[in-house]
Amino acid sequence: MKPGFIFFLFIITLCTQQMVKFNFIFEALFLALILLFPDFGASLNNINIIKADKCSLYQGKWAFDPTYPFYQPKSTAQPNGCPFIDPEFDCLKFGRPDTAYLKFAWQPDACSMRRFNGLDFLNRWRGKKIMFVGDSLSLNQWQSLACMIHAFVQNSKIVYNRQGTLSSVTFQDYGVTLLYYRSTYLVDIIGGVLKLDSILQGKDWMGMNVLIFNSWHWWIHTGSAQGWKTMEYRGKQVTDMDRHTAFRIGLTTWAQWVDRYVDPTVTKVFFQGISPSHYKCNGQQQPSAASASQANVPQEAKIVYEVLGTIKKPVTLLDITAMSQLRIDAHPSVYGGTGAGVDCSHWCLPGLPDTWNQLLYASLQ
Repeated sequence: MKPGFIFFLFIITLCTQQMVKFNFIFEALFLALILLFPDFGASLNNINIIKADKCSLYQGKWAFDPTYPFYQPKSTAQPNGCPFIDPEFDCLKFGRPDTAYLKFAWQPDACSMRRFNGLDFLNRWRGKKIMFVGDSLSLNQWQSLACMIHAFVQNSKIVYNRQGTLSSVTFQDYGVTLLYYRSTYLVDIIGGVLKLDSILQGKDWMGMNVLIFNSWHWWIHTGSAQGWKTMEYRGKQVTDMDRHTAFRIGLTTWAQWVDRYVDPTVTKVFFQGISPSHYKCNGQQQPSAASASQANVPQEAKIVYEVLGTIKKPVTLLDITAMSQLRIDAHPSVYGGTGAGVDCSHWCLPGLPDTWNQLLYASLQ
């Protein structure tokens, strides 16, 4: 008979004899469950880590704040503005006439969120490497963080490099490097085959002090836009499968990689969460007045919650989905500068990803 089960029977006996107080009973029963089912405690702990911070930063509303934005894009009028913004995100440069979307701050219901301080960030993470891994939504957030820091140290020595799958911004006076590694699915694509149970590229993520992962948007691409010809899982190839099923398998492979290769004493791991697309965003100039608690949770976000709950290593979820659903006004729309039509998937910079990085900043304290 398992020791945990014996302990469980012992507690039941104490309860029936009314020999212990309620609080002790609860704690003892909880300990018995951990003894009987070792994974129970680990999964509960993970859910607490990924679902919310101490003061539930993810439940709240958007409110007008005249002190925003944190920075301006570089231009003739703003020569000291941020030089890192790609045309697809530079809405002001490419003619967006309204500016109210720049002036909204996230206000949590039950607490206040500390304002971002780039000097504090650099000093706290002096000599460290912070890498964003994912698709163009990770690119969006990486450029946002680089701009937010740059606003505090415009005269600092900075090295900016874009090459292939890896890009970086190094603030040399502080030894802080922000990196972006392009990986649309997190799992490997080799010879046109999307390998749902392979992450050979993970060797390039090793040794970072902070890793912020993201994936989803490319999983729903079809035809020539999908980036692969066939999928492979456990040695068998298929021409296609349900995309949510494929996403769950791929994300589980990533979760197993985290548990196997990440050293929590060296590396903090985050998952960006699901950034929502709105599909019809042209002409929108105001965020929704609703609360994040009223937003619908899409299936892909539920998959993220479930898979992250299986990871034994510490992982923090930047649960951006609900708050971002309320910002239909914050997309580039027709002002993305790429001539690709209406973009309701990415976000203007300055803009919404700045709030994502405030949440990251709060989580790194």
